[in-house]
Amino acid sequence: MSDDGGKPLNLAYLLLGSNIDPERNLKASVGKLGIFGRILAVSSVWESWPAGDAGTAVRGNFLNAAVLLETALSPQALRDTAIASIEMALRRVRTGDKNGSRTIDVDLLLFNHETFRLGGRRIPSPDILERPFVAIPLAEIAPDYVHPETSRTLSRIARSLDPRSAGMRLRKDVVLPPVPFPSLPRLPG
Repeated sequence: MSDDGGKPLNLAYLLLGSNIDPERNLKASVGKLGIFGRILAVSSVWESWPAGDAGTAVRGNFLNAAVLLETALSPQALRDTAIASIEMALRRVRTGDKNGSRTIDVDLLLFNHETFRLGGRRIPSPDILERPFVAIPLAEIAPDYVHPETSRTLSRIARSLDPRSAGMRLRKDVVLPPVPFPSLPRLPG
């Protein structure tokens, strides 16, 4: 697919995470992402323990979900414009603790099938291979996506990780905005 100017659109695979009013903040972030492109898929919501060492001052478990966004934005513009504005609108406060409590965290995990550095992050994110709360929601929205560095599908990566090690559980009671169906053509008659 392409935008109106004929430029090919990008596929951005994002992870949303929150442990401060997470139900509201996850829903709001999905809605706000739709401003920057077309949401193609949204995973279920998964609860997990906070990552990091036990000394981290974190209030409660995290809720996470993955989103597939089709966008004309470059990775840099996605980070600097879309992600920054969503985190600011939802009052994300950055502290020195990368695993601390937060209203919302939006992380770019994969971008098309490219490998690159964006600021201090590597894409594809190494967390995909190590953290079940990242891999499992991501595999839910793109099970057959082949990781550009390992040549394994996301579903295979997710199956190799133990969700119990992260205290994960599916939160069926938290439902994110559904992906809208494209309008269907009218049939004659």
